[in-house]
Amino acid sequence: MNMLPKTIIAAAVLQFCTVATAAELHDNKSRPPVFEDLINCRNITEPSARLACYDQKSNALDEAQRNEQLIVTDIETMKEARRGLFGFNLPKLKIFGTKNEDEVQEINTKIVSAYSRGNKWVVELENGAKWQQSDSEEFRRVPIAGMAVKIKKAAMGSFFVNVDGQRAVRMKRINEGQ
Repeated sequence: MNMLPKTIIAAAVLQFCTVATAAELHDNKSRPPVFEDLINCRNITEPSARLACYDQKSNALDEAQRNEQLIVTDIETMKEARRGLFGFNLPKLKIFGTKNEDEVQEINTKIVSAYSRGNKWVVELENGAKWQQSDSEEFRRVPIAGMAVKIKKAAMGSFFVNVDGQRAVRMKRINEGQ
């Protein structure tokens, strides 16, 4: 699986988070003006004028999307982005949807690489995410590439990680270079 799109999505989301305010993102009524202009064409009663409005505004919407001034996505892409960012402490953002039941509670994947840093393990997963052990539990079997991993949300923002069916250890998601 190509990791570049997920990396781009994650970088774009993190950059977007620094630009937009939480209030703007939670306001369900705020829409990009180019989209709102298209919707407002419905209010025109004369058929040829309404069609002309739709043609003009849909062209503007298309141009905004092509120029990356507007991002058009679907629920599945938002869910994939959420899964890719699993483990990071991000604010609740409308760009990931608004339904609580869609929140990712656990992921299942495989280890690509693993190494010990002092007495703590660091594992890199198929999606490029890196997780570092935050407790002092020892693994019965040393984590290696190809082992299955289940990461589950725990209390107070922590995560339990089961490596190859072993007893869970606490881990935290880390950024590259940490």
